[in-house]
Amino acid sequence: MRHKLVIMMLVVILAVINFSIYNKEQHLKHGQTVYLELAPVDPRSLMQGDYMALRYVVSNALYKALPKNKEEREWRQSIEAHDGKIVVSLDSKNIATYQQIHQGEPLQENELTLNYRVRDNKIKIASNAFFFEEGTAKAYEKARYGEFKVTAQGELLLNAMFDENLTLIAPQQAPHNNTSPTDS
Repeated sequence: MRHKLVIMMLVVILAVINFSIYNKEQHLKHGQTVYLELAPVDPRSLMQGDYMALRYVVSNALYKALPKNKEEREWRQSIEAHDGKIVVSLDSKNIATYQQIHQGEPLQENELTLNYRVRDNKIKIASNAFFFEEGTAKAYEKARYGEFKVTAQGELLLNAMFDENLTLIAPQQAPHNNTSPTDS
């Protein structure tokens, strides 16, 4: 009996994982393409391997627009934890520009909403890190835009990184030498 229960639990866990993977694949396949301009941040962490920490220009604009709570020190302000949506407009290249916090108003033809979260006084609109293969960091120094797939509900999924000309950054990995020192 216990053996059957363990197997059933494993099947359920695998089903949930596979369903999640399927949903992400559908999101990438059918989501609307949007480019978010990157704001500069510290590009690498040696503790977790090669990755680029991400922050977005639209997040900076949203931070300025959100109401702040003054704390005991005048210079220190905080933002209450909450979830919401912002309105962004898309130019002819699908580059998103912050417009306003969404209050339920109808959108223009070139606008869409993106979800955001505020936690610990930090705004999260999309992924805050982009992991890349070891040895390819130099190529990603040119990154100026993140390409995202957006659902109709405003959920973002990072797809790729692009340079200032919206050219895909696809670094070439140096070929590995598969011969051992004893092969001669």
